[in-house]
Amino acid sequence: MKCGILLSGSADVDFMIHGIFKYSFFGHEVWITTTHVCILIVMLVLVGFAIAANRCMAKAADVPGGFQNVVELIVEKLGGMVDVSMEQAAPKFYNYIGTVFIFILFSNISGLLGLRPPTADYGVTLPLALITFTLIHVNKWKYQKPMTIWEDMCSPLPKWLPIWVPINVISIVAVPVSLSLRLFANVLSGTIMLALVYGLLGWFATIWPAALHIYLDLFSGAIQTYVFCMLTMTYISNEIGDGTRH
Repeated sequence: MKCGILLSGSADVDFMIHGIFKYSFFGHEVWITTTHVCILIVMLVLVGFAIAANRCMAKAADVPGGFQNVVELIVEKLGGMVDVSMEQAAPKFYNYIGTVFIFILFSNISGLLGLRPPTADYGVTLPLALITFTLIHVNKWKYQKPMTIWEDMCSPLPKWLPIWVPINVISIVAVPVSLSLRLFANVLSGTIMLALVYGLLGWFATIWPAALHIYLDLFSGAIQTYVFCMLTMTYISNEIGDGTRH
C-alpha cells in the first residue's frame, strides 16, 4: 500500500489512512498506519515538552522569563478554564482536562507540521469520547442516589411510569457518539480540503494556502478542542451537582 504520513505539495497527495507495514499478532494481520505514526510523533513532542517543563519548574525563578512564562501561562489558562466550568469540583479534573486539551489541540494543529492530524481518524476520537463517557457515569453513580438516577431516566414522567426510559437511554448513548463525531468530522473535513488544494494545484498551492492552514488547522482546531473539553466539563459537572450525594 502507498504510505503517506505528510501532506506535501505533490500531485498525488490524498487524505486517506495508509498502511505502512504489517505484522502477525496471534495469527491475525495487524497494520501500522499513518495514524499510529502521527500519534507517536505527537506523543513524543508532548512528552518532550512535559519533561522540559518539569525541569524548568524544578528550577523556577522568582521572576519568570522565557520558557517558564510559557509553562505558567498554559497552566494558568487551563486551570482557569476548568475552575470556571467545574467550580468546586475543578481540582479533581485539572490533570484530565489539561491533558486532553493539550493532546487534542496539538493533534488538530499537527497539520501545520505536515502531519495527518490523528484526530482525523475516528479510531482516535471515539476512545477519547468513551473516556469522557466513563467519567460522566462514574461521577453520576458516585454523587447521585440510585433512586435519583431512576427518576431522571423516567423524566419527564413520574418514576412509576418508565415510558421515557428508552428515549433517555438513547440520549445517554448519543453523548460519546456526538462528542467523537463532532471532533472527527470537523478535523477530517479540514484535512480533506487541504489535501484537495495540494493535490489539485500541485506546486502552485505552496504560494498561498497559509490562510487555509491558519483557519482549518489553527483556528478550527482550537475551537474544536475547546468545544470537546467544555462539553466534557459540562456533562461531568451536571452529574456531580454540588459535589455531595442528594
